[in-house]
Amino acid sequence: MSATNNYAGIPDEFAQLEKAKVVLIPVTYDGTSTWGKGADKGPKAFLDASENMELYDIETGTEVYQQGIYLAPTITEDSSAEAVVNAVHKTTKEFIKRNKFVTLFGGEHSISIGSIRAFNECFDNLTVLQIDAHADLRKSYEGTKYNHACAVHEASQTTNLLQVGIRSMDIIEKTFMDEEKTFFAHDIVNDEYWMDKVIAQMTENVFITFDLDALDPSIMPSTGTPEPGGLFWYETLEFLKQVFAEKNVVGFDIMELCPNSADKSSDFLAAKLYYKMLSYKFMEEAIENAYDNTYDVDAKTGNTTNSRFEDDED
Repeated sequence: MSATNNYAGIPDEFAQLEKAKVVLIPVTYDGTSTWGKGADKGPKAFLDASENMELYDIETGTEVYQQGIYLAPTITEDSSAEAVVNAVHKTTKEFIKRNKFVTLFGGEHSISIGSIRAFNECFDNLTVLQIDAHADLRKSYEGTKYNHACAVHEASQTTNLLQVGIRSMDIIEKTFMDEEKTFFAHDIVNDEYWMDKVIAQMTENVFITFDLDALDPSIMPSTGTPEPGGLFWYETLEFLKQVFAEKNVVGFDIMELCPNSADKSSDFLAAKLYYKMLSYKFMEEAIENAYDNTYDVDAKTGNTTNSRFEDDED
């Protein structure tokens, strides 16, 4: 972790919650993964790599850390997968209500059940963009609906779920899959218009859940289940940049970094990916402007003006 306890070792003036536009929540849980273990070490490896990253982004010509990035206390709950999801949901929603651009880094993908639930309660007509090698649509697995194999099942029922990069699934997941909103890796590799097709199916508000095994193992070997035939760096950035430019990305999470001592490049890729996504989000925003996450509270009722649900403290 940073010697200053700040993300990427940034100066204190850019790391205070009160002034920061961005909140980063590390979640160190890896309780249900079924093959490669170690995603609980992902947040530390990501933060360590971030300290060694240049903070000027050449492509956008920005230093996005100056928008303010608050490193929240790590969620270390591990008593059960359900308890982790509940803790993530509660913490994420609290920061959304404080008008922050909320991001998370894990940790296994079951964590995203809690983050997606929080964003869906706070933003109307939400699209969840899942970038992943695996469908993660099982209703339950190994006796729980909070397994990493179920990471977006709830989202498939409650949000506009778009799945990109999928190349591994169980036949039972076809029951829950909308194939018109699923962009398989073997299809997009031969379709020069796939990015436009995905974006055409998005609503205005988009939450991105990025499982690092979506990337090809030649550039991202350090994941729990590396699958051949994944996305590459520049096509991924091109797609993300387009999404951020055309839609209101309300937050994102990055999951499943499973670091190993022989491969530091994966840690650094994860660090760069996170910083790139922030750079795309804020590239047109002046540093002095306050962030508006469109989460509005009606002054008369106290309820959110763009939520499908009544405001609650669940």
